Amino acid sequence: MLNIILIPIFLILGFLLQKVVAGPEKLAKNLNDYLIYIVLPALALKYLPSIELIPELALPIASAWISFALSWIIFGWAGKKLAWGNSITGCLIITAGLANTSFVGIPIVKALYGEEGVKIAFLIDQAGSFIIVSSVAIIVASIYSSGKKRKRDITRKILTFPPFIFFILAMIMNITKIQSPDFLQLPLEIIVFTLTPVALTSVGLQVKIDLMAIKSKYLWMGLAYKLVLIPCLILILFREIFNLKDLILEVSVIETAMAPMITGSIIAISHDLEPKLASLLVGVGIPLSFVTIGLWYWYLS
Repeated sequence: MLNIILIPIFLILGFLLQKVVAGPEKLAKNLNDYLIYIVLPALALKYLPSIELIPELALPIASAWISFALSWIIFGWAGKKLAWGNSITGCLIITAGLANTSFVGIPIVKALYGEEGVKIAFLIDQAGSFIIVSSVAIIVASIYSSGKKRKRDITRKILTFPPFIFFILAMIMNITKIQSPDFLQLPLEIIVFTLTPVALTSVGLQVKIDLMAIKSKYLWMGLAYKLVLIPCLILILFREIFNLKDLILEVSVIETAMAPMITGSIIAISHDLEPKLASLLVGVGIPLSFVTIGLWYWYLS
């Protein structure tokens, strides 16, 4: 519940800091660098070595991958067909394709479904969203960012990206049953705790909501996909084709219906993929998602 309360507080704090600090853009960049180079590696070391992947939860985990794959297909095709430009296309693929399954999703699932729901949500986040944002999202960002890049350059960028390095390390630890040393647990806990306030403050620093921005068709395309279309598709696919039901189905749909992931928007911003649009998708999407998630919960219940 605390994380839910923190969401509007730190978004508003970041928005207010735009008015009072000198160089809010530089501060936002510094916060983004901290998240990418410190917090994401800490998340990998804290959670991935001990995650248990069981066959029964393959479909909920797949929901995150399906969401991102369809985002890439739909926005990739539309961007090419309608000549949006690589920057807009890449931004929408990444930001609309990744759900905020962690510090927004897990507290909401806990409030709605209790601890059993959290177990499912955690697997969706770690085996789905986190892996995607640490690997595939970087590939997309490299492909669509400005400047021609050779495959070798893209590969080097991925392999030297700190979250990806620590993701590989953490997965090796998982396979070999090695846990993070005890002396690292407290520092990792402290660093991971900073994710919510720092990420939301960073987004608030970069959100500039004006009438023209709110009218952006790209903003509403991204949010329509994220908050309405993809959870609807997951519901139909899982319930009607795979006969999934009860808690696993409901948590899968609710997690898919979460607002765009802040980390995804930060990756888009750090690759100069429409930073303003990436910030808006999160800044507008998070408060709006409280309404749409409520509607999804009512429907599923």
